[in-house]
Amino acid sequence: MGSEPAPPRWRLAVFDLDGTLIDSQRDLAESANEMLGEFGAARLPVDRVTDMIGDGARVLVQRACRAAGIAPEPDGALARFLSIYDRRLFDHTAPYAGSADLLAALSAVGVRLALLTNKPQAPAIRLVEGFGLAVHLFAVIGGDADFPRKPDPAALLALAARAGCTPREAVMVGDSRIDLETARRAGTAFAFAAYGFGARHGEPDGLSSDDLRLAAPLDLLPLILGTDPAR
Repeated sequence: MGSEPAPPRWRLAVFDLDGTLIDSQRDLAESANEMLGEFGAARLPVDRVTDMIGDGARVLVQRACRAAGIAPEPDGALARFLSIYDRRLFDHTAPYAGSADLLAALSAVGVRLALLTNKPQAPAIRLVEGFGLAVHLFAVIGGDADFPRKPDPAALLALAARAGCTPREAVMVGDSRIDLETARRAGTAFAFAAYGFGARHGEPDGLSSDDLRLAAPLDLLPLILGTDPAR
């Protein structure tokens, strides 16, 4: 008889959304630019708007308005952005190749999976449901939920508690310094999604040799299952 497979390295994997499970930069940028146009401002390059993503919709709107020369942001700017983005949500956004397969494979071996994003809760849920990812997640926590936004560790710690594990038994997966800081403050492991648009300027400050680096979503699978010969 063969030996039993080793248990997964972590019992819980918590994923960021934008730049980690899905590539949403074009829809976010075009929504911000449409909002700016309604207030008489010029469009911003997609790459410039992409650099503003990560701290939630309100901060994105504030940064875009400031960059376009209309600061503070006009009354109603956030509401207009959210309405526009709701209409554009699926225009160009798609999961990264391997995201769905990764979640399915991890779920199949008993790893608990959750989403922790600074994106508002409603569009986050629509996206993971629309792309068939929600079936693998036991929780989705958005930036306007009942927790402070990342990098505050409260939501990540709450997810670990709900999964019945300690922070040391969890890994946070994300593409930005915000995700890294969240993991550090919660005491979880960290996997850096180097393929995500949040990583386009390189590794975040503070990333160490103990952290994981992913060139594609499925790179995480052997690391969690303990089948990666390099670890």
